Amino acid sequence: MSLGPYGRTAAAMITPFDEDGALDLDGTQRLAAHLVDRGGCDGIVVSGTTGESPTTSDTEKEALLRAVVEAVGDRARITAGVGTSDTRHTVELARAAEKAGAHGLLVVTPYYSRPPQEAVAQHFRTVADAVGLPVMLYDIPARTGTELATDTLLRLAEHPRITAVKDSAYNLLKAARVMAATDLAYFSGCDELNLPLRAIGGAGYVSVVANVAGQQVRAVLDAHDAGDPGEAARRHLALTPLVERMMAAGTPGTATAKALLGALGLPAGPVRAPLLPAGQELTDELLAAYGKVAGGEVAGGEVAGGEVAGGR
Repeated sequence: MSLGPYGRTAAAMITPFDEDGALDLDGTQRLAAHLVDRGGCDGIVVSGTTGESPTTSDTEKEALLRAVVEAVGDRARITAGVGTSDTRHTVELARAAEKAGAHGLLVVTPYYSRPPQEAVAQHFRTVADAVGLPVMLYDIPARTGTELATDTLLRLAEHPRITAVKDSAYNLLKAARVMAATDLAYFSGCDELNLPLRAIGGAGYVSVVANVAGQQVRAVLDAHDAGDPGEAARRHLALTPLVERMMAAGTPGTATAKALLGALGLPAGPVRAPLLPAGQELTDELLAAYGKVAGGEVAGGEVAGGEVAGGR
């Protein structure tokens, strides 16, 4: 199966920091290699929201991307998150990511300023015109305050380098309308919708949960693609408690993923302010949910009867 520019089973990778909060490039490379070689991922998104892009500098973003490209090589596709609320800044980050070896770009709708749809379209076209890389649009109105309207998506699909959407809009009707009318590849940006979106023709996912359970997340799509919808549904439902604890417990997925990775002995480190770490009670709940997904109880970073995050 061709990986295309983004892969099919991509992790929205966290950014490892050391205990002092500085970028941990060694840990970054170890985690990236683990996600690809043992974690079931054929793609990695670097410097997305889960990667704490709002609180990493441009210099850190470039160093992070170069470290991941070096660690993974051609074993997976690397997509760089470059979206900001400033078109000029986004173009600068896009050009830097292209030079650093990214295979594709993830560009979020400009946030906070709430531009009208024509301004949103011009923003994306300006970025796509500035580079030679394929662009994945990131539709997440709950965070940005601005949706990517259906008509806007239909118009942007005409651009030769705008080729995909990371869909976190929780609107399957909109996704279906755009998929039916365009060649845009749709990637689920919400783990609870990975299977539903794939079932109507989605291209894959960009998953937070894949940081810790990549093999299990991938197994859902593998079963579906093998023509076994019942098994795909069973695996999807089995993941639901972990997805709920990681993504809907009132703590951002960045913090829950880092808490679980740290507890499992994989590179993570602290979150940067204004985020706060997951507390011990939530971490215990995460470990319990992960233990059921991995096939055993978790104790001291080991899973009896299962593998830690797909193997170390």
